[in-house]
Amino acid sequence: MLLVLCVDLDDDLGRKTGTPTPVIGDEDVTEAAVALATADPEDSDVNVLFQGVNVHDELAADGEAVEVAAVTGVDGPDVKANRAVGQEVDRVLAELSTSEEVSAVVITDGAQDESVLPVIRSRMPIDGMRRVVVRQAQDLESLYYTIKQVLADPETRGTILIPLGVLLLIYPLVVVANLFDVAGAAVLGILSGAVGLYSLFRGLGLEDSVDGAAESVRNVLYTGRVTLVTYVVALALVVVGGVQGVETVDAVGGVQGSSLAAGTTLAAFVHGFVQWLGVAGVTSSLGQITDEYLAGRFRWRYLNAPFYVVSIAVVLFAVSGFFLPDAPGVTALGLSELAMALAAGTLIGVLSTLAFAVAESQLPSAEPV
Repeated sequence: MLLVLCVDLDDDLGRKTGTPTPVIGDEDVTEAAVALATADPEDSDVNVLFQGVNVHDELAADGEAVEVAAVTGVDGPDVKANRAVGQEVDRVLAELSTSEEVSAVVITDGAQDESVLPVIRSRMPIDGMRRVVVRQAQDLESLYYTIKQVLADPETRGTILIPLGVLLLIYPLVVVANLFDVAGAAVLGILSGAVGLYSLFRGLGLEDSVDGAAESVRNVLYTGRVTLVTYVVALALVVVGGVQGVETVDAVGGVQGSSLAAGTTLAAFVHGFVQWLGVAGVTSSLGQITDEYLAGRFRWRYLNAPFYVVSIAVVLFAVSGFFLPDAPGVTALGLSELAMALAAGTLIGVLSTLAFAVAESQLPSAEPV
């Protein structure tokens, strides 16, 4: 007896129509094919089922003892799906109730479904295998449909068409630039750079990071967080401090009248920069503390941050001043003054830590959200 076996490895038939499987008999397989075609006309397994019925009818017309059945796997890993198909093949063989040796003609729609052939072969001989290919999938209609589907996806459309559009615009823009006496090489360089940056942006997957950053900025604006203002002020202070550091380096160089050593240059820059950096650190930390308090997450230990910033700034200012000569904008310190500054910086950090640790243990604070 010959069994025409239609294989649906990922169980489109069961998932989309609710038809219990295996399906045995040409009438039942035809009904299953119609149900699947109604649920999803584009599913290739529809053609597998109709092809199975067609092969069954042709063999039956030749007087062959033949039966048709449809078996399915599961929508999951191939191993699990193959095992499910094997179990359904066993059920089909049990329901045939024939004393004749059964061999199979396997109908599939692609190479993935054909991975189940060893499972079927372990249960009965396979006399033939047929892969169903829809005719129009081999001509330009399929290409047109595929392109149309790809371009209908916004993400794919942006990935393909934007670089292609920029590349196609390079030549006409260079021609227009030459008409206005603008160097065409400059236009070419700008457009090539734009395509390169876009390719890197997409290749590194930075769109999620940029979207996350934009969402964070929107949340900060809409929720009225103080840190937005304090961070902007802190950034401005850092810029001013950088300028002040450079001016301090110039002032020290003018006093010495020669090129500065690397260590002296670094000390001069730090001496002019660290004051502004300390103010920026205090400003940003106060903004963060305010937001934590407003959000109900305030802890007394958070108040350590501005004191730590002041402590570090005092130490760096004193150490850098110790290595510098008297110059405009420079506070030159002696050894005793350096020792006092280091002691003051240490005491600020230690005392603030102890004070707020005691406050946290004695006074209530908001529970973290």
